Amino acid sequence: MAALPQHTAARPQLAATLAHPAVQWFLLLLAGLGLPFLVYPVLAMEMLCFALFASAFNLLMGYAGLLSFGHAAFFGTGAYLFGYASKMLAFGPLASLACGTLAAAALGVVFGSIAIRRQGIYFAMVTLALAQIVYFALVQAPFTGGEDGMQGIPRGMVFGMFDLQGEQTVLGQTAPWCLYLLVLVLCLAGHALIARLLASPTGLALRAVQDHEARARSLGLQADRIKFWVFVTSAALAGLAGAMKALVLGLASLTDAAWNMSGEVVLMTLIGGVGTLLGPAVGAFFLRYLHHALAGLGGWVTVLIGAIFVICVLLFRRGMVGEWRAWRGAARV
Repeated sequence: MAALPQHTAARPQLAATLAHPAVQWFLLLLAGLGLPFLVYPVLAMEMLCFALFASAFNLLMGYAGLLSFGHAAFFGTGAYLFGYASKMLAFGPLASLACGTLAAAALGVVFGSIAIRRQGIYFAMVTLALAQIVYFALVQAPFTGGEDGMQGIPRGMVFGMFDLQGEQTVLGQTAPWCLYLLVLVLCLAGHALIARLLASPTGLALRAVQDHEARARSLGLQADRIKFWVFVTSAALAGLAGAMKALVLGLASLTDAAWNMSGEVVLMTLIGGVGTLLGPAVGAFFLRYLHHALAGLGGWVTVLIGAIFVICVLLFRRGMVGEWRAWRGAARV
């Protein structure tokens, strides 16, 4: 039997190497470090924040089968509580990020306690109604600035050594590199937490509940309890994403907590690929870049993004990453 060509025999070994989790995370880190050289650094950080937000939402929708129309409440709460802790209480950036994350997690406990026993459209409507209550509470709260939002949120310093406000030059690129590295590390840490959760026994139980909840209950799994804690985890990560966005832009606005923000994160997840680890991040990068690239069109941006969404749903029903995985699997047959 003739020996296989050397380049053909090496393909399975290369594929196995690329499939190793450590290699994939290293490649993601390299891609993250190269992102500010491709797009405006502040836009790159905003894309990372929305990538974490979409991934947090996908943890609930893609793996628990729960469609929430209220995730903007956690995103906005994280942003406003970060601003309050940083601007009013003079906390450092890390402590303020923790405040925003914990506040969103606490709100997730409240939402989950009320909504988690509902299914389908009833769950979606309950989360939407609760999110609207949070929105109007933020409008009336004295520290939020009402419709003007909370402006001038300071970035501060980390450990008294790393200035998040100033800019540094790396390889000829001048950008707030300390701030960018903090956002990148927190974003990767959030994705690593999601990946670890899905690979744990809790993640396996969550999949069992999503596939056949009645059978999972008959096997002794506490479905409501599992979904509740996944809901709280998703809320906390969404709050962290909102807090990071407020850190990057120095602004927390009512747009962060509005109902259309909940719709946008659904759009990101569907375009990228529901139930995939990297799909929501890809969808978030794609949509945020479109918002930036088409900003000069004014109100037509919404129309164009809606048209793109329709096209993606018709042609890529599994989302970008989902279709790529399906094509890759078919190519191996």
